[in-house]
Amino acid sequence: MMWNISSSQSALRCSLALLLLSICSGCEQRAGSDASQQLPVAFEAGDECHVCGMIIANFPGPRGQAWVSRRAQPLKFCSTRDLFAWLLQPETAAIVEQIYVHDMAQTDWAHPEDTRLIDARSAWYVVGSERSGAMGPTPASFAARDAARTFAEAYGGRLLRFDEVTLPVLESMMPSSGGPHH
Repeated sequence: MMWNISSSQSALRCSLALLLLSICSGCEQRAGSDASQQLPVAFEAGDECHVCGMIIANFPGPRGQAWVSRRAQPLKFCSTRDLFAWLLQPETAAIVEQIYVHDMAQTDWAHPEDTRLIDARSAWYVVGSERSGAMGPTPASFAARDAARTFAEAYGGRLLRFDEVTLPVLESMMPSSGGPHH
């Protein structure tokens, strides 16, 4: 049996197929470009830490933000310790798109400025310093190695890169209470 399709029906089907393909590729392109444009946002007065639920504005020290897939706003964290505790969970890696922390060389420890957020993956961290963040020890984050070294000389601690901050490192920062959480 032969199908008799007129040229206008064939053209219509081709047009619909092309339209569908362009819509689908536009969605992929938009999703990809959104991920590259996920910039840090301001911490608002009522923002709560994604890990502990504490009001973020009430605490000193570096804070963090993580953009994850299918969310219009980033998850926010009261400290770099809580950010890393969340990031280091096995299910987290698949959904994280962009991560930001404060550059503590460019902002006041007591009141970190939201205009001083940097890419967490390229930052330097000082772990084990005498400075406290939200509810205790927290990795101090810096854009430049020299700034991190200067901070470590003044307040103690050791320099690490993003990939070197692990759960055992977070646990080692805590007094013998046994874990990285408050």
